[in-house]
Amino acid sequence: MENIRIPNDATYSPISLTDVAVAAPIAARLLLGATLPGRVIQAAALGLYAGSVAKDWNARKGVRRVDFVAEFGSDVDRLDAQPVALRREEVARLGHLLNEGWTPERPDRAELAVRINEVLTDYIAGITGQRVETSSEIRNVTLASLVFPFAMGACDMLSGDVAIFKDTGIFEPHVIAHEFVHRKGYWKELHAQALSYLACRGSGDPVLVQAARAERMHRQLRVLSREDPEAFREAVDHAGLRDELKDAFRALRPDPGAVASVVGSGMKQVYDMRLKMTGQNGLSDYDEGFTNFLYTFERSPSARQPRSQAAL
Repeated sequence: MENIRIPNDATYSPISLTDVAVAAPIAARLLLGATLPGRVIQAAALGLYAGSVAKDWNARKGVRRVDFVAEFGSDVDRLDAQPVALRREEVARLGHLLNEGWTPERPDRAELAVRINEVLTDYIAGITGQRVETSSEIRNVTLASLVFPFAMGACDMLSGDVAIFKDTGIFEPHVIAHEFVHRKGYWKELHAQALSYLACRGSGDPVLVQAARAERMHRQLRVLSREDPEAFREAVDHAGLRDELKDAFRALRPDPGAVASVVGSGMKQVYDMRLKMTGQNGLSDYDEGFTNFLYTFERSPSARQPRSQAAL
């Protein structure tokens, strides 16, 4: 088994180098103006960031990425639409499985990150024959949380810096895994959704399996409710979930404040456009694309990977 180590030096910094690179030039100009000290601070901030990025970029050159069409018979541009009736049936089955497999275990975030990183590394290595070792470090706060108030986490694809913005309870393992897939060099959101689900679902770890199933049900409910928060909450209430699960699902779609609603709506449009400009289907890849991917994989006659991986 070939091993590749991506340094991710930026992730070990006590403060986000991404934030420093963005904020330091602004702060230097506001506080010091166009003076020599101001220019020195700008140069130092950008130098630290650029140095970390360059090391990671060089290491990633040797990474063999998963060929999604060959391995799963499905990709961003190869998705079969799952019928609504089957989506509703899947939601009912997932609800039953989540109730049966409920676990209240909540590992420490740092410990959980290490577990998830190992599972994800093993899963991808089983496909590519290559272990891509990356950092397990996570931040709790970055400037990105202000720019994208609707997001649960983010990964700077250049430096590998990952931040988790909020406590999402039983969903957190999948959120972390999603961002760690980006850290390993997969920039498309559908790929991050798919690999994180398949790795967590097949891990045999009750906490990770629960997170994978919960994420799949969450995305199905978003599709069926057409992203209407009230329709989503009604669907959760009628899903027959135990109280702990019901509370976890409802917490995903709280009523936003007036400011957050305006900012979130505007940034969603910008982000959707950015995804489409980079060969993706837009924000729909998180839910409709993700669930259609699993549906297509499960029915694909050409997939190299066992189609049972797409099971609930």
